Amino acid sequence: MLKIGTKAPGFTLPDQDGNDVSLSDFKGQQVVLWFFPKANTSG
Repeated sequence: MLKIGTKAPGFTLPDQDGNDVSLSDFKGQQVVLWFFPKANTSG
């Protein structure tokens, strides 16, 4: 886990349409990452 104020490492993930999105695409902007378990899992 990162400590508060630590910069996140660079990463790329697919969006809801399957397009790759990188954290670097939002450089200089505030970003909120919201992770949730896949539907119908026990997470």
